[in-house]
Amino acid sequence: MKTIKIVGVPEHFNLPWHLCIENGEFEVEGIDLEWTDIPEGTGKMCQMLRDGETDMAVILSEGIVKDIVGGNDSSIVQVFVQSPLIWGIHVAANSPYQTITDVEHKKVAISRYGSGSHLMAIVNAQNNNWNTETLEYELVNTIDGAVESLTNGTSDYFMWERFMTQPLVDKGVFRRIGECPTPWPCFVIAVRNEVLEKHPQTIARILEIINETTLEFKDIPSIDRTLASKYHQKLEDIQQWLRLTRWSQKPLDEKVLNKIQNQLFDLKIIDKKGTFAEIVKAV
Repeated sequence: MKTIKIVGVPEHFNLPWHLCIENGEFEVEGIDLEWTDIPEGTGKMCQMLRDGETDMAVILSEGIVKDIVGGNDSSIVQVFVQSPLIWGIHVAANSPYQTITDVEHKKVAISRYGSGSHLMAIVNAQNNNWNTETLEYELVNTIDGAVESLTNGTSDYFMWERFMTQPLVDKGVFRRIGECPTPWPCFVIAVRNEVLEKHPQTIARILEIINETTLEFKDIPSIDRTLASKYHQKLEDIQQWLRLTRWSQKPLDEKVLNKIQNQLFDLKIIDKKGTFAEIVKAV
């Protein structure tokens, strides 16, 4: 049995992985796929790849591209979710801010530097023609940290996936003042190069298994009810999310990588660009 460690956020996008593990689909192939939920998100997962604490990560495209360019010895082997991630822009329910314009010069809560909540705050600022260099940040680690920070006023707004934060909006903890979709496919699968070189066939088989599941995921009977129950969502919200979400079984396209790198470079998130061969590997 070959053990492979994989990490991802505890969100509905990743239910296909859990179903495959629970159904023993990797085990049958002699693969012990050890999944760990990382609520801190992409910044933490990049660090785990760098430190060898994980072999694979289901991770935000912009975050892992930034980190590979910055020296992370990993590669993107496939796009996992083709559709954009819709980031909700949230304030505390009792906050005086009513529109995106109101938070232009306010402090943004982020899980950590290099995370999606950090990078998309910069993208959102650019979209609204704000000065991205004057953005102020408050590190909150997790969504629970963001709840605490927004509620006690140490930060003013927080960007996180729109559907996963919906229960907090429904409970009157957060209020959503806007949305900001990623201009590219949101999740990719990254693998440490050392693991890719030593176990290419194992990684290829893992991708084949997950791709078979994501192709048929929306056709699983009552999958909407399963998702709603597991992730504490209203059924109608999950049904809307399922309509919007498209999983992928394909490698990252060079044009898409260029688009991501160009925007990160323009926003001064990266100071150089990597080549396609350095960032993307075929399996």
